[in-house]
Amino acid sequence: MRLFTLIGIFALVATCFWETQAMATDGLITIKSSFGPQDTMTRLETEVKAKGLTVFAHVDHAAGAAAVGMNLRPTDLLIFGNAKGGTPLMQQAQTIGIDLPLKALVWQDEQGTTWLSYNDPAYLAGRHGVGEPARTAIGAMTAALHAIATKATAR
Repeated sequence: MRLFTLIGIFALVATCFWETQAMATDGLITIKSSFGPQDTMTRLETEVKAKGLTVFAHVDHAAGAAAVGMNLRPTDLLIFGNAKGGTPLMQQAQTIGIDLPLKALVWQDEQGTTWLSYNDPAYLAGRHGVGEPARTAIGAMTAALHAIATKATAR
């Protein structure tokens, strides 16, 4: 449990200095994008692929809403990852498979601001009781997501 306390403290300190940080809600990291929804998603997908991750699915929730005659501001989900990163976590606690592969949501609020949200790997590890042996995988996922999100949202 000490590991997750330290990871939590590190994440808190990092978010205090990460100027694009907008909000954090129960393990959800949300940052403001300098780009519109479509450009943010394009940049996100480009960075995910550049990190050698596989894009498994792209879910355009706004298009789904439009298909049934409903309106929804841009809300786009990218599902991505790789077995090398996720398997060590599932070896510790198979239930974390419900939260893997990784996901990132690009969405637009009522004021027209674009945001990128994703699950904090340390939070997911704590939620599922993933132990010390997966610490390296959690750290790598955290760093990769931070780098991907920063490149996708910052000028």
